[in-house]
Amino acid sequence: MSTTVVQTKIYDDQKPGTSGLRKSVKIFQQEHYTENFIQAILDALDDKLTGCTLVVGGDGRYYGKDAVSKIIKIAAANGVGKLIIGQNGILSTPAVSTIIRKYKTLGGIVLTASHNPGGPNADFGIKFNCENGGPAPDKVTNKIYDITKSLKFYKIASDINVDIEKIQSNNIKVDGRTFVVDIIDPVEDYVIFMKKIFDFDSIKKLLQGSAERPKFQILIDSLNGVTGPYVKRIFGVELGVDDASLIHSTPLEDFGGLHPDPNLTYAADLVNTVRNGTHDMGAAFDGDGDRNMIIGKKAFFVTPSDSLAVLAAHLRIIPYFQETGIKGYARSMPTGTAIDRVAKSVGAQCMEVPTGWKYFGNLMDIDRLSLCGEESFGTGSDHIREKDGIWACLAWLNIIAKLGKSIEDILKDHWIKYGRNFYTRYDYENCDATDANKVMAEVESKIQEASFISTKFDSGNKQYIVKYADNYSFKDPVDGSIATKQGLRILFEDGSRIIYRLSGTGSSGATIRLYVESYESDSSTFDKDAQVMLKPLVNIALELSKLQEYTGRNAPTVIT
Repeated sequence: MSTTVVQTKIYDDQKPGTSGLRKSVKIFQQEHYTENFIQAILDALDDKLTGCTLVVGGDGRYYGKDAVSKIIKIAAANGVGKLIIGQNGILSTPAVSTIIRKYKTLGGIVLTASHNPGGPNADFGIKFNCENGGPAPDKVTNKIYDITKSLKFYKIASDINVDIEKIQSNNIKVDGRTFVVDIIDPVEDYVIFMKKIFDFDSIKKLLQGSAERPKFQILIDSLNGVTGPYVKRIFGVELGVDDASLIHSTPLEDFGGLHPDPNLTYAADLVNTVRNGTHDMGAAFDGDGDRNMIIGKKAFFVTPSDSLAVLAAHLRIIPYFQETGIKGYARSMPTGTAIDRVAKSVGAQCMEVPTGWKYFGNLMDIDRLSLCGEESFGTGSDHIREKDGIWACLAWLNIIAKLGKSIEDILKDHWIKYGRNFYTRYDYENCDATDANKVMAEVESKIQEASFISTKFDSGNKQYIVKYADNYSFKDPVDGSIATKQGLRILFEDGSRIIYRLSGTGSSGATIRLYVESYESDSSTFDKDAQVMLKPLVNIALELSKLQEYTGRNAPTVIT
């Protein structure tokens, strides 16, 4: 095979967001568009590129196989030595991180738009993960973007055709060099790793039941995303869960019309089935397998912030942490502060970082972090450098097996010991970008006023006094990089918080995220509905921002 140099045109909209470049499929299908971004990723690797090994895979969404084909041809032409590709282009995001780290590759190209819808008229995404297995930091994504702004050509070996449906190793001569393409079982390495981390014997006994304990019934919804094959192997084969309890477990290019975002709104089928049935636990995962939702019997909802705190409190139950110890905790800034209370009680550090998993990676790499999470249904540990939905589910099962209690009882015991952080997030999706910016400007102009501190807000029978407010920024303690404008924070004297952010994970328009949190130590409040408890603060947040006035939205798209 020989390479060709193709003259291209510059696209000025290829700046990666929080998790790579996400656009509609139709944008990626423009002439040269995908090729340009792939070439820019490879160019950003500089002198490490020649002869390197890269991992390639994604969530199976529409346009994924086309993108894999382009990556193979462009990588070959640019001197890459080897590609490790999941069969059919399938690799969950946690599996990509696992494989990068296991085989010590230079990094990986992940084809996903995560929890965004899929299909010809929906979304696609490409992101680069570095050699530590985690998402590229800002300095790398900025470099990629800078290259896209001046790119004049890309290299491609157009005649290469590899059958990615067959597990095989391909040796191809390209301009006299040997180029290797290994098509691998996408599940095997990940399953081997999970069996090293968790007590599978205890989990299997829990799920199968015994004379002493009835069968623990679980229902898992993969939302037709990438986790289907992993769920079938781990829960079906290894743990003996029946097929009927593993739903939507075939990856589909359009996710079968489902919105692959594991929350109470988009995983409503799972929630309703558990609410009306006998299942002890429900779990759902997003399109690329890095997010999770956990619910208990009768659809008892575990907020991601509470889930993180409970895992932190019981982390030593899991064999992996018995070996590695607990080095510290971390959460994204908007995530509820329940884990902070656990950290304080055990004398461990809990760091606050901006939204985006890449901010946890540096802390893990210097052994300062064992467990971390985001309120957007992302939980993970230092076993890899990505959040990991199936890992979170197995962690819960390992803890349940050891404690012998229901999910609801575990949560209630936790609240009795630490108090309850009532928490909610309102998402206003696909807002007009100009209107969304007006909302943020309205809040920022108010919190910058000197008189804002100590302002009293009355709502219902509650009064809140402002203690601190800012536009959150973060200086990385490891590399010294600074992230600014990460969200508008209002902190009150009683520990309550209101936070406003514009999300960077959508492909069009703007998503306003409103986070509201209130801490209660009075056990008589623990069983109350979070939306009722937080209504006074929500009203304050809406009035302060004029959100409804600027956007015309009378209600959020999603409440979690």
